[in-house]
Amino acid sequence: MDVLLPRTLEEALDQKAAHPDAVCLAGGTDVMVEINFGRARPGTIIDVSHLAELKGSRRENGRWFLGAGEPYTQVIRKMADVKPLVEASRSVGSPQIRNRGTVGGNLGTASPAGDALPVLAAFDTEVVLASRRGRRNVQWNQFLKGPKKTSIEKDELILGTRWSHVRGPGSFSKIGTRNAMVISLVGLCLVVDEDGRRVRVALGSVAPTIVRAPEGEDFISQLMTEAGVWDDPSRSIPESACDEFATRVARAARPIDDVRGTAVYRTHACKVLARRSLRWALEDRKLGTWL
Repeated sequence: MDVLLPRTLEEALDQKAAHPDAVCLAGGTDVMVEINFGRARPGTIIDVSHLAELKGSRRENGRWFLGAGEPYTQVIRKMADVKPLVEASRSVGSPQIRNRGTVGGNLGTASPAGDALPVLAAFDTEVVLASRRGRRNVQWNQFLKGPKKTSIEKDELILGTRWSHVRGPGSFSKIGTRNAMVISLVGLCLVVDEDGRRVRVALGSVAPTIVRAPEGEDFISQLMTEAGVWDDPSRSIPESACDEFATRVARAARPIDDVRGTAVYRTHACKVLARRSLRWALEDRKLGTWL
């Protein structure tokens, strides 16, 4: 196995072009597990963990950019304005894993259980890719093709992700077989877009890839319009409407039975998380705590 250590992004792109089958390593929290268990034995590894071009997060003309190599610990410290992403980052592994693991790694691995991925889906994120041929932006749902499958070309690297800032409350929550250091049975991100008057919901671990819940989104967004909740956050939504929203969100799931849980349990968990997340968001709107 050859390990390449590029000093700049340009050098890394040259190496990826010369070694299209090379595996890129940033935090290594997924790659090294595969290697250590003998499930992968790449001929070449490109260590991109020291590339400054992949680090950092920033606001650019009303849009966020998060470098692919920025560790979860730094996301937690620096991105308080993106609460759902901070909450998802806190749920990842242990402090040691969060010090090494990256959102770019979550994207590259493309596991439907990736904790950051429902957040990226709810924010309608685009993935920024680079190669010697140039750069291109790919919407999250076009980038994630299936379990551990993406649309990245062999000569490309993930530079980061970019999305428009959303004004409004939101949250990320997940259910697992224990309270910490666990692969999620269900992950859910709910974001309220105050300017677009739209509630967005994305689900993880319940389908071959991350999915949005358009039926639930349409239902609750329209109901909030009809009930005047967008204009007056103090107004209430009936409990029956919250239940209907949760049921419609769960319809977007296509879960399976596996060692972590059954499809029936996952569907039930979707309803619980959807209802709970909606109630949190509505309460935040009433109290103005998200402002």
